[in-house]
Amino acid sequence: MKNRIIAVMLTGVMLFTFFGCGKKNNTPSVYFLNFKPESAAAYEKIAKEYEKETGIRVKVMTASSGEYESTLKAEMSKSDVPTIFQLNGPVGYTTWEDYCYDLSGTALYGYLSDQSLAIQKDGGVYGIPYVVEGYGIIYNSAITDKYFALDGAKFASMEEIDSFDKLSTLVTDMTAKKEALGIEGVFASTSLAAGNQWRWQTHLLNVPLYYEFATKGDNTTLEALDANEIEFEYEENFKNIFDLYINNSVTQPQLLGSKSVDDSMAEFALGRCAMVQNGNWAWSQISGVSGNTVAEEDIKMLPIYTGIPGEEHQGLCVGTESYIAVNAKAEQKDIDASVAFLEWLFSSETGKSYVTNELGFISPFNTFNDDEKPTDPLAREVLSWLDSGKVSVDWMFAAFPSEGYKDAVGGALLEYSGGNAKWEDVALAVRERWASERQR
Repeated sequence: MKNRIIAVMLTGVMLFTFFGCGKKNNTPSVYFLNFKPESAAAYEKIAKEYEKETGIRVKVMTASSGEYESTLKAEMSKSDVPTIFQLNGPVGYTTWEDYCYDLSGTALYGYLSDQSLAIQKDGGVYGIPYVVEGYGIIYNSAITDKYFALDGAKFASMEEIDSFDKLSTLVTDMTAKKEALGIEGVFASTSLAAGNQWRWQTHLLNVPLYYEFATKGDNTTLEALDANEIEFEYEENFKNIFDLYINNSVTQPQLLGSKSVDDSMAEFALGRCAMVQNGNWAWSQISGVSGNTVAEEDIKMLPIYTGIPGEEHQGLCVGTESYIAVNAKAEQKDIDASVAFLEWLFSSETGKSYVTNELGFISPFNTFNDDEKPTDPLAREVLSWLDSGKVSVDWMFAAFPSEGYKDAVGGALLEYSGGNAKWEDVALAVRERWASERQR
């Protein structure tokens, strides 16, 4: 009798294990590893809404600033792998090619207004851009208008500023009059703390290198990917704008190694400065600062002028480094669930509302109509510059050799700003690290 009871109990355990585990394994799930810390809260809301509508759980994990690649590598080595991850353009794809699921047959790929934007190889589609973004010099027009009203102001409006010479004259004069303007510096701190250098070693360096590769072919990214070395032809132009930033800032150049992007955005939001280099994604950072003094109607953007000939026709830096990929090594049910989630996000009324109003994305998908475009002030500025007839500067920094390359440039900029290195050391890092990385 005792043996029969034990046998029945064992059978029950086996049946529970079989059916219980089977049920668990058959339930699809989505795991999204997010690249942008500033979007973390919005993605958490989206995940909850999607689970409410469909019953499918979406796990969201956000990597720390500057640590996405290392976080992705760590997560891919675990049993619970990300099913959706982000690629930093064609260069990122070369690293994660084996993990990228072919999306060519999905509705998601069909939604792209310009399908040539996707990362493609041998007829397959392995990365899809999900946002078009723009960056430049964000300025507070309440402060610049206050300057224009001062006696002896060099200019009457920002419409006159269309070159580095004019920008430099404006900034230098505003610095001389900073007490009258009620600011501590014209520019926010040039954040050079570890993990916070991307605005300079990536975004700012993009400008001179874009112009260098624009003379070599139609696609600056592909030209840069093929380049084993660079001339750094516009070295002085890069120095022009970087010096303007650090010498007319809220923070002394020697102290910039302690400053983060959050510090910079808070300085701008609190009215301690008039300008800051960043992109349209920064609106959530500005508006989210406690005590923010910058009104929406005063948020404007200006191109990054560096003194390169013809820059009066230049617009903002517009492009994307944000490509979505689905993990080919995940279970098929989770792959299908991940694709379905992305298609819901970019085509359903609920999903599109989150994309527009919470994430603030300028979407490249044809599922969005004119009434579904972002309304935040920085997104409006990007759209306005796109409609201005000016020539946008392409994002070609996805072709930079590696994160190590960018970190080396950032380190050299930190040493230079602190007075521990000469500009020649920065130029050397830009040129020689590029060549050494490509020779590996």
